Amino acid sequence: MSWHIGYLDEVADDFKQLDGSQKIRVRKAINKTLQNPLPRSEGGYGIELGNKGGVNFTNCLEIKLRGEGLRVIYKLIRTETEMLVMIICAREDENVYDDANERITRYRL
Repeated sequence: MSWHIGYLDEVADDFKQLDGSQKIRVRKAINKTLQNPLPRSEGGYGIELGNKGGVNFTNCLEIKLRGEGLRVIYKLIRTETEMLVMIICAREDENVYDDANERITRYRL
């Protein structure tokens, strides 16, 4: 199955805040995940989120770049085989889930 990728508009700003080596690693991680963005429970690379901080992130997954201290949160749009990147943020910043929830609400995802 071939997956397509989309990005929320804010992700461009998230990406601009990264340094050069982080940008390279994030691109590589997204491209690798795009090969099989399904959850790990279905043999893919995505880590299922579930509930975080009282917010329901069902159907959202993340990529952890531990060495870089970053997270990429995405959602699979299975009807169109599309992977939609919603946010890129520092891993230690727990506000990532609040910001992702705000974007989910704004875009009605």
